[in-house]
Amino acid sequence: MSNAQPVDPTEAEIESVMRAARVLVGVSAQSFAVVEDRLTLPQLRVLVMVTSRGPLRLAAVADGLGVHPSNASRACDRLVVAGLLDRTDDPADRRQLVLRVTPKGEALVDEVMSTRRATIDRLLSRMAPADRAALVPALTALADAADDGFLRAVWSMGWTTGDDADPSTPRS
Repeated sequence: MSNAQPVDPTEAEIESVMRAARVLVGVSAQSFAVVEDRLTLPQLRVLVMVTSRGPLRLAAVADGLGVHPSNASRACDRLVVAGLLDRTDDPADRRQLVLRVTPKGEALVDEVMSTRRATIDRLLSRMAPADRAALVPALTALADAADDGFLRAVWSMGWTTGDDADPSTPRS
């Protein structure tokens, strides 16, 4: 551990991260564009939440979207009708509904994530190998700088899948 005093980020450092964030937001937007004729962005968020966390109660989906359960129910109803989600009674509490992604829904999420990964691959391939290698520790350090509260907020918005699943988050 260093004894050096923390130094505030420079304007150049902040602007560099802002530019990179715009690129990554563009990557996300472009990946959504491949499915936007089939579902809305909130519906995709529901599918991503259920895909990455496993079966969820409707209340957890509503909480993740930051909406009233009746609004979440309507969004989920559309996904059920489209064959992207299954909805069943919770065997532990039949007053609760449990949502599970269907193979069709999982394929749709995979399509979005594959598009995202392919775009990132194309961007990275345009960089010099040394610059790509420098990204790993820099982006890891940036991700590590995010505190648990920030990460929980991002997680609750439904923007995570796969390896970044949060096992400490209750599935209720």
